[in-house]
Order: sequence, then structure tokens, then C-alpha cells
Amino acid sequence: MKFLAPLALAGAVLACSDDHLHARDEHDHSHAKREYPTAKLTPPSRPLTWSSFNVIHTTDSHGWLLGHQKTSFPEPNYSGDFGDFASFVTHMKQIALEKDVDLLLVDSGDLHDGTGLSDGYPPGGVDAHESNKFFMQLPYDVLAIGNHELYIYNASRVARLYKNFVPHFPGRYLSSNVNITIDGVSRPVGSRYTKFKTRKGRQITSLGVLFDFTGNDVNTTVQPVADMVKESWFAEAIKEEPDLFLLVGHMPVSEDNWPVVFNAVRAVHPTTPIMIFGGHSHIRDCNQPDGRSMALESGRYMETVGWMSADLPPPKTGFELKSSPESTKNITFTRRYLDPNRVTYEYHTGQGNYSFDTPWGRSITKGLEQLAVQFDLSFLFGTAPHDFTISQAPYPSNNSVLSLVADVLPYSLTVNNSRIGNPNIMITNSGSLRFDLYAGPFDKNDQLTVSPFDDSFLYLTVPFSAANQVLPALNNAGADERRDLEATLWARGYVESRYREWMQEMARRDLERNGPVLRAAGNLTLGYVTADACPGVGDDTPHAPLAFYDIPDFIGSAAPNVSDDTVIDLVFVDFIESQLIGILNSVQSDKVYTMADVLPYTDVLATEILGIYAQAKWN
Repeated sequence: MKFLAPLALAGAVLACSDDHLHARDEHDHSHAKREYPTAKLTPPSRPLTWSSFNVIHTTDSHGWLLGHQKTSFPEPNYSGDFGDFASFVTHMKQIALEKDVDLLLVDSGDLHDGTGLSDGYPPGGVDAHESNKFFMQLPYDVLAIGNHELYIYNASRVARLYKNFVPHFPGRYLSSNVNITIDGVSRPVGSRYTKFKTRKGRQITSLGVLFDFTGNDVNTTVQPVADMVKESWFAEAIKEEPDLFLLVGHMPVSEDNWPVVFNAVRAVHPTTPIMIFGGHSHIRDCNQPDGRSMALESGRYMETVGWMSADLPPPKTGFELKSSPESTKNITFTRRYLDPNRVTYEYHTGQGNYSFDTPWGRSITKGLEQLAVQFDLSFLFGTAPHDFTISQAPYPSNNSVLSLVADVLPYSLTVNNSRIGNPNIMITNSGSLRFDLYAGPFDKNDQLTVSPFDDSFLYLTVPFSAANQVLPALNNAGADERRDLEATLWARGYVESRYREWMQEMARRDLERNGPVLRAAGNLTLGYVTADACPGVGDDTPHAPLAFYDIPDFIGSAAPNVSDDTVIDLVFVDFIESQLIGILNSVQSDKVYTMADVLPYTDVLATEILGIYAQAKWN
């Protein structure tokens, strides 16, 4: 099904500072800091609501610390880098002091698998080790572990996370239901919970929960959430009533297990204020479990900075009555989804372009630039002729990155491959493509943002008549089989289907409201248009939604022109090995295929295929 959204880029409002009138329009390929936005950006629609207790929230940053640097919208909305964010936090902390209110900074996990800063390290390096150093420079009050921290276990990676990153946030890096085995002993990666006092004297009890993840590597364990809340340590952690339960975790705030945790706390403390900060599904989302709580999820890839405020009562002195009216009435919460760019940051801090940067923020930006040079992220493979998107263009089409990859696979996987003369069908899952590919220079960093997973390719020798049925069968599984497959993939950490559903719903609402005709929509730029279950408008900056087209779960190369009994190579990414073998056995009965029949096809990894193609075709 096709959904349309306004392509309204003209006439966008300029930033709140006159300094931005000098915005550069040319495309700068280097990963250097931009003093000014590269496009005209719409400023926020209104100031933030400050209350007695306030929180800045990040989640699912996945290495996006240098900001989004492409000129095609919506990318300029997210052009602020982590140095800009650090300066923003500094100014916001100062505002909190002046207002004499509490302000915390929290993160809900998944710090890597997304860009070259976290994943583009030279041979012998460790995923996210260098990029995490910049996270360590920010004054996070609470952090929770994500599933991407658990996909690969090896001595150096574990040692650096467990012995370097976690201790930098003593007691504040939380892994309530995640253990790691070191020297034969299973222990929490971080702390199961923490209790601390804010600047204004509020007692906080915080947990850090991971969803029921099953894709973790050996020597790590993830306890189901329903079992976690039955543990004696959990009962002890929540026994004493704080001023606020701050529940932070890598788990969606809707359609997941936060109610299990919430209800366990509510069973002991029926009216204590609760704030929940979730993650993982990559969407902007909010709900209120009851009148004295709010749950917020703040997107992905540093495309969103979350804000929550609550008009909490003063800290307990020990003399309050539990049944007092103040302890039972509804609490006023607000939430906001900020576009992370300098226009947003300057607007909310009251700074101009010359006063916004702090020396600390500048040093972080400089360090990120140096890391990009160290990792050679500007290594140029070629120049993309136009934008290739995941769901903004129909599949198949010339503007679809899925169509591009279907064409890329037969070329890139057969370079220097002894099986180049064998006819083949090549299949991968569309969820392995994590980002759009934009027009212009296509470099090492772009290669990793579009396809960050270093999956390998395997093959089976199969008669063409059977092999040709596998891709349609994968995409046309029955309702029950499809639900089982989606549940399996979700448990292993696959989130793209949930994100696409959110984007599809966004475009559907716009289609119903505006009809199929593309219009200027008030000169709004493209971006997120969020509808959630919390009161008021959540988006800080108004946008028009992106176009959306359905895409298949699996894509494949064109079938060869051979007879049905010709034995061909059925090539596939290792992530879908078990599903593909099951489908293959369902479409034919001549042979029962098992994993013992599977062989490696090439040394080329999924992260490399676009670079190989670009070097040959885009120069």
C-alpha cells in the first residue's frame, strides 16, 4: 500500500538567531564540525515546560555522535553532534540551578552498531570502545544496558565494557536482569538497582531493565522480566518508599513488559510517583499508566532528545502522612521530543551561535572529528547518483535502497569468488538495512550506517524449482507462521518492523487528513509527526511526515534463466539461516535440508557489499 506525505521543503523558517542567516548550502563531504546548519531549519514551536523535577533522555544512539550530515531532509533536523549536545546539557544544568529545580540525564542503552564511529574501528579494535569514551564525558545520572551490548562476547570487549565503561558510572550503569560470566562467575554487568539523592534532596530508586532478549551471546544471561520481579533483591530494592521511582530500561514503553515492572512497584507503593524511560523500538512514544506516572521513549540514532518534567511534591522529611491529599492527587507531567540540532539547542538555552558552544562541547566535537580521521571514515567509495531510501520509495524502484541491494548482491558477492560461474539466487532480510543511502559522496561511514551488521553469507546447492520458491514463501508466510517468525526476530532484537509500522501509521494519518494530493503543508520540512497517548503535542518542532511504502521482509536477486532441474547456489545472509532452511523444506520434499548442508559462500560481509559496488559503479 502506498502512502504519501507532503514534500514541503521550501520556505522553512530560519533559526531563532540571525547568525544562522549565514547557513552554508553547499554539501561538505568531510566529517568536520559545521558552525552553522547546512539547511534552513524550523525552530521549536514553544519553550519547554520546566517543573520541580526534569529529565533529559537519550536512547538507541547507535554511534550517531557526529550528527546527521546529509543535506536531504529530514537529515538536517538531526545535524547536532555530541559536542553540541554536551553544550546543551551544560546550559540546561545552569538553567536548572537558576530555577532551583532538579534536572537529571538518563540513557536507555544501545550505544553502537550504527555508524563508523562505533563500528568502523581498524582490525584488532573493539566495537564502541572509542566512541563510548565520549559518552563517558557526559554527566549521566542513570544508564541502562541495551541488547546491542550483548551480541558478541569476547575477552577484550567484555573487559573494556565491564572494567572501564561501567565503573565510570559507579552504581549508575544498571543491568537489573542481565548477567555476565567472568572467570566462571555469573554477576550483573552493572548494578541491579541504585538509590541516590538529587540536588534538591529527593530520594530516587532506579532500575535498569532489558526486554526479554534471546539473541545474547554465550557467557551472558538475560532473565525474563516476569521472573526478575519475583527476585528477593527486587523486593528489597523497592521496599523502602522513595520520592520517585525512576525506571530506565531498554524496553519499549508500549506493547512490552513495562506493565510487569510497573505493577510490581504499584503493588507495594500505590501512589509513589513513577517515571519510565524506555527504548529499543526506535520510535517516539509516550503513555501514562496512571495519574502519578509517565512513560517516555525517545526515538533512535540521536534523531530525538527526550524531555520529561513533573510537578513533584517537595522531598519527604519523614513526617508526611501517606494518605495526605498531596500523596494521592494526579501529578502534572509534560513530555517533549526535541530535534537534536543547534537551532533547537540554542532556542531552549537562550543562547546564540557565538555563545552556545562550551569549551567542553568543543573538545568533544574535536575528539569525534579526530576519531573519524583515525578510523578513515571519509574513505570515498564513489558518488551516489541520487537518494536511495528504505520506505520512502516503492519497492522495486530506482529510488529504493532495497532494489539497489538486490542488484548489488550478485555483483559484490561474486567478486574473486570461485563460484562466479554458478547460477544463483541471493536473499537477505530487509531489516539488515538500517538507514537510507543519500545522494553524493558514499564513504566508509555511509557504508556502515546503511548496513552496520557484519553478517556473513552462506549457501546451499538446490534445484532451481525449489530455490525459486523460497523468497516468495518467506514473504508470504501464513498469519500464524508470520507471527511466530516476527516474535522470534523480535526476541533476537529485530526492531525494524515496529519502526516501519510507526512510520506507516504516521503517513496514514496524514493521508486521511490531507488527502492524496501533495501540498506545502504550511511550508513544513519533512520529519516525524508523532501521535502518542500522552496529552498535548509531543513534537517540539512541527513537521510534515515522510512518504511511506510497504516493503517486504526479505529481498532477493533476480532469478537466473535456467531449467527447473538445474542445481543453483541459494545464497543467504546467516541471520536468516534457520528460517530459510525451514521454508526450503516446506516448498519441496525431495530432500530434508539441515544446517550440515550449509557452506560459506564468500569472505565478503554484509557491511562491505555496498562499498564494493560503489567503487566499481559510482566512479
